[in-house]
Amino acid sequence: MDCLRLVPLALTCLAAPAQAGDLNLKLVDTAGRPVGDAVVTVRPAGGIPPGPIRFSWPTTMVQQNIAFAPHVLVVPVGTTVRFPNKDKVRHHVYSFSKPAKFEIKLFGQDETRSYTFTSTGAVALGCNIHDQMSGFIKVVDTPFAIKSDAAGTARLVGMATGTAQVTIWHPLLKAKDNEIVVNIPIPGSGAASKTVPLTLRSGR
Repeated sequence: MDCLRLVPLALTCLAAPAQAGDLNLKLVDTAGRPVGDAVVTVRPAGGIPPGPIRFSWPTTMVQQNIAFAPHVLVVPVGTTVRFPNKDKVRHHVYSFSKPAKFEIKLFGQDETRSYTFTSTGAVALGCNIHDQMSGFIKVVDTPFAIKSDAAGTARLVGMATGTAQVTIWHPLLKAKDNEIVVNIPIPGSGAASKTVPLTLRSGR
């Protein structure tokens, strides 16, 4: 075939967009109430696209008002998370979780410490000084990850068409490792919408 005839064909192939769809989830408890702070991660049928993973929110967990803020933070694996202390008292951050066992010893107001998370999974945080403090960092290896808002909604966009493996994690979820997996077909265009009921332990 003439080379000149091949060029338009190649350009047509490059210009054709890959099929991609979105996912809209509504997460509720067994009483139908919205569930916030649930982490949704998706592995599309076509796999995870190459390249670094970055999210739009800060990779910071603040100690303020004797609490971790946000209560749940989602970060890509390999992220260094900053822990600024905005309280007038000192804090001591620690975790016994398998993906990250560490402790950050006492540091005071307007001081910041940090830790790099090198393994995926859920990391539960506490403070040795204030037993009521708890926080969670979900370390993920997919760019398709989001935390549900106060209305229980979670939306992810631009995933390859096909059946996707969707994992839903929540610190109070009654399931192994506090997570469940559902398979949801992603359309070639538009959005898949689904309401997922979650059975939670008491403590909401």
